[in-house]
Amino acid sequence: MSKESRATLKDVARASGVSTATVSFVLNDTPGQTIPETTRDRVREAARDLGYTPHRLARALREGSSRVVLLKLGDLRPGHSLDGFVTGMRHELWRHDYTLVVHPGGADRAALAELVATLAPRAVVDLARPYQGDVGDGETEGSDGGWTDGLAAHTMTQLTYLAERGHANVAFAVPGEAAAGGLAALRLRYAREAWSAVGAGDLHRVSVATGSASTADALRNLRGMHPEVSAVAAFDDEAAFRVLAAMADLDLSAPGDLAVIGFDDGPYGALWRPSLTSVHIDGEGFGRQAARAALGIEPQEPAAPTSVVVQRGST
Repeated sequence: MSKESRATLKDVARASGVSTATVSFVLNDTPGQTIPETTRDRVREAARDLGYTPHRLARALREGSSRVVLLKLGDLRPGHSLDGFVTGMRHELWRHDYTLVVHPGGADRAALAELVATLAPRAVVDLARPYQGDVGDGETEGSDGGWTDGLAAHTMTQLTYLAERGHANVAFAVPGEAAAGGLAALRLRYAREAWSAVGAGDLHRVSVATGSASTADALRNLRGMHPEVSAVAAFDDEAAFRVLAAMADLDLSAPGDLAVIGFDDGPYGALWRPSLTSVHIDGEGFGRQAARAALGIEPQEPAAPTSVVVQRGST
């Protein structure tokens, strides 16, 4: 088959050693078919290898809607788990012959409405909505703050780790830039609520700006006013790196002077010195679950905890 030609159903059937009907049943996830899982995997692998894509226009005309799911990211900050979420959602939708379109933050409501009207998606997943709105005493409508498997639950994972290691007084490091404002305030609230449930002492806020000098000043002030603080839980890994850099400027070491734990377990934590302990979130698993929910398919039970602490040198 030449590079210019488009793989067909027959090509997938030939490569996987099954009939075209079986390929159609597998790729369309047709209910009521007793096809072994090994055969299903073989068909999907052949379709992937051949770059098979179904004729989506014909299917859309037949079904009356596009085979597109729109993911709205809003103002969520980029990160390792967010990348994983998008990957997991894309792969799960692909298994069911759907395409994912990702809409980043920054566009107004009118532009989003025009996009929805143009695409006529099967579903719109607004990932940021549970974390928007009132970050004071109330919850966003329809949200529990993510205490089951969202940001609040992962924050609990982070703070419980410190409490179980005997840290009675901790600080929560939030980014100083305005771009992180709403989500940073929400994460701080989750941290305070989590610490009130598992901690023995106080939780203090420390702002870590992009400049190392201002972060060092903030850390110096924190230790001057609250010398009992023995650990810092950070908004994300980047905030944790700012804390560690400021500690180096102040001739402090981790974990001897302060234990430091990040959040989101990005790719550079293991390369830092000391290597950064962080909270790893199963972003891909969440993405797969979101895709299934968008398609009205029964979600699968997670095979492992949705967030775990990856312990390294900083704690």
